Amino acid sequence: MIAELQCVVLDCPEPARLAAFYQAVLGGDVDRPDRRWSLDADWSTLHLPSGLVLCFQRVVAYQPPQWPDPTRPQQFHLDFGVPDLDRAEPDVLALGARLLDGTSNRGWRVYADPAGHPFCLVRH
Repeated sequence: MIAELQCVVLDCPEPARLAAFYQAVLGGDVDRPDRRWSLDADWSTLHLPSGLVLCFQRVVAYQPPQWPDPTRPQQFHLDFGVPDLDRAEPDVLALGARLLDGTSNRGWRVYADPAGHPFCLVRH
């Protein structure tokens, strides 16, 4: 095992509004303090009773999916918590991932899976 699923992140135009929607549907706590994330107008979280965390990330020019239109497919990305980014990176690259953004002064790096879907390794 290289990592553990940390959260599921959904892009959206209004993070707090979408978090409140999912809270009404699923229960849980919106924007509970958590050392893994800083909360602001561009990022909101929902800690579910099951322990899963949904996160909502502002995208300024957000284009929603038009299911089932493949020209506007459903989109999301996964964040995987790892203790050491430098040790985990070669492992995911060996599995077929591709580095998209390796900015070193942050606590995360962005990759694409073999099908091109983005995911992040996040230091925990």
